[in-house]
Amino acid sequence: MLTGLRLRDWAHMLGFRGHFSTKSRTYSTTLTRLRQARADFRLRMTFARLPYEPESTLVVGSWAYAGQGFTSGEAALAMQLTDDTAGGNSS
Repeated sequence: MLTGLRLRDWAHMLGFRGHFSTKSRTYSTTLTRLRQARADFRLRMTFARLPYEPESTLVVGSWAYAGQGFTSGEAALAMQLTDDTAGGNSS
């Protein structure tokens, strides 16, 4: 009799009204406020480790090796490829 309503497909939602992350602005906090609180906390923890003054300029005095550019062979190949594409290759 109620087969056409497909209630079995929605039985898992009984007693639970809405999406799992839905928050009421009057009863609970919003996800935006939670995200902002986390971002503020992380910012405070980052600057707690550094001598930080908001009106000053932060100078980083340490460097780390991040990688190198092209090797001479790679540079020659890249130059050849760019020369080929710049020429138009109209065949």
